[in-house]
Parts: sequence; structure tokens; C-alpha cells
Amino acid sequence: MYAVLTTGGKQYKVAEGDVIFVEKLNAEVETTVELTEVLAVSKDNGEFVVGKPVVEGAKVVAKVLSQDKAKKVVVFKFKAKKDYRRKQGHRQPYTKLVIEKIEA
Repeated sequence: MYAVLTTGGKQYKVAEGDVIFVEKLNAEVETTVELTEVLAVSKDNGEFVVGKPVVEGAKVVAKVLSQDKAKKVVVFKFKAKKDYRRKQGHRQPYTKLVIEKIEA
């Protein structure tokens, strides 16, 4: 059984037990979150349900493992012959989730 869900403007195909990294959610570590924007669900009996735009009554229950930041990305701006250089770093925050249950 798997589901396609959307959070943070991105779509994820998840099954029970999967660990995913999503855009930062406002949730404490070791708590559970319910993701209700489920776009499609594949059930154990082979049935595939696609929502319009979401599947009614479907939700994915996940546990927050950690709140962290990704590796640093260096943003370097440069203009030739103009003595213009700007170096800036960025670390995108994320939430690490483990999928506990898919309810459809």
C-alpha cells in the first residue's frame, strides 16, 4: 500500500515505514502529524484511488524524527572586470518524518 501526498509544494510517494525529508513543519520532535493532502492511494487489494484534487477521508500519519538544516549551499555572485564578488551561504531547514500509517 502506498500513497501520493503533497506538502510544502512538493509531492511524495510514500509507503509505511518510509523516511522522508519534507519542508519544515511546525511540529515538535517525537510527535505525530497528520498529512491530509493525499492525492492518490494504492490499496492492498490492487485498487487505485485518485482524488479530485484530494482523496476524501484519506490521511497519512507520520512521526517527526528531527528538525534540522540541510548542507550548506554556497551562493557566489561575480561580475567580470567590475570587481564585484558576493559570497553567501544558505542552509534550508527540513523536517525528517517516518511514515507510520496510511488511512484510506
